[in-house]
Amino acid sequence: MAQGVAWAAREAGVPATIVVPEHAPPTKLAAIERLGGTIVKVPYERWWRAIVESRYEGIEGLFVHPVQDEQVMAGNGTIGLELAEDLPELDAVLVPWGGGGLFTGIASALAALSPATSVYAVEPETGAPLAAALAGRMEPIHFRPSFVDGAGGKALLPAMWERAGPLLTGSHVVSLDETVAAVRLLAERARVVAEGAGALSVAAALKHGNAGERIVCIVSGGNIDAGRLAEILAGRTPA
Repeated sequence: MAQGVAWAAREAGVPATIVVPEHAPPTKLAAIERLGGTIVKVPYERWWRAIVESRYEGIEGLFVHPVQDEQVMAGNGTIGLELAEDLPELDAVLVPWGGGGLFTGIASALAALSPATSVYAVEPETGAPLAAALAGRMEPIHFRPSFVDGAGGKALLPAMWERAGPLLTGSHVVSLDETVAAVRLLAERARVVAEGAGALSVAAALKHGNAGERIVCIVSGGNIDAGRLAEILAGRTPA
């Protein structure tokens, strides 16, 4: 998302300032800077406040929300359009859940064009507020930062719960070890480098998929630090 904003700003000839949590991986930060973006690194709680308030005090300009911006969700929806066009008899689609924007875009398109397709959200065990909400617990949960930096969080955004709730078939929660196994499988068999968040869907398919089902896994990013990828390929789970 941040790289997309930096690229669009560069194309438009305007500056872009990206506010990131302090645990954001160097690989992502370097990519933003290569595209001309200016990075402001803040503690996680301050970053989360900006997400909740849709603003960051002290920085002027248009605030592009990474989750609940309607145009961003519409862009994500084109993935659903492509799935409906290319794979008209899908049983299920698994989508990583960070804040719900990717899920809502894809699920909205599928609801219109392929209503028989089930759409599941996938979260890491280190922060699964959606699973908690589906179980009736809407309050903030304990969140632990991990190498799965693009998904998971401490709470749901109310606007996203309102949008995504009717589209959800259900959710899955996967462990860090299961996510590591999925990253490794994608690299070794498919030659696809996936970051932790991007591999959540594959981890869920391996854990919950049934033989004979036509399942699509959305692999939503490949921004993983080389050192962490090396750890994973060596059979270890990064701290």
